[in-house]
Amino acid sequence: MKQISKDAVMRSIAEFRLPRYEEIPNVGLYLEQTTKYIAEYLAPLQDGAITGSMISNYVKKGLVANPVKKQYGREQIAYLIFIAVAKSVLSMEDIRLLFIFGLQNKAYTPQRAYDYFCEELHNVLQHVFGLKDMLDTIGATNTDEKQILRTTIVAVAHKVYLNKCFEQLHREESEQVQKG
Repeated sequence: MKQISKDAVMRSIAEFRLPRYEEIPNVGLYLEQTTKYIAEYLAPLQDGAITGSMISNYVKKGLVANPVKKQYGREQIAYLIFIAVAKSVLSMEDIRLLFIFGLQNKAYTPQRAYDYFCEELHNVLQHVFGLKDMLDTIGATNTDEKQILRTTIVAVAHKVYLNKCFEQLHREESEQVQKG
């Protein structure tokens, strides 16, 4: 098999960072603004991460609270970011269960759960993409919910890595075909 240009694959993720809870706008974003906001942050991970119809569907299914005056607040946007990332490896039913038994656990506020998710995603992506040798230990507790969330994040990171590798292989193959 041909050698993959790892530099190109690693560059795509080296500077990736999700906004922390307090950095998410809390002024209320309309559906189109919310979609654009989330898609811009998730672009390094996946194209087409979320659409307006997806968001409306998540609201209908009760995964995200109804918008207030057609606007989405910080907590709703945080949940939508998590859903957009997790849906690549979990079913909507599993995400719903994770919300009920994990992220919405009374031990964790939405801010704490979301910020943990962001830190752990960054931690695991950096490790999977070879940008650091060891995984950091994030947080002080080790609950079943936290382990399920970490395992979800590990699966997402590996899926992103595979997608980036295959994108690079397709690009290199296309360049070879063009050269003749």
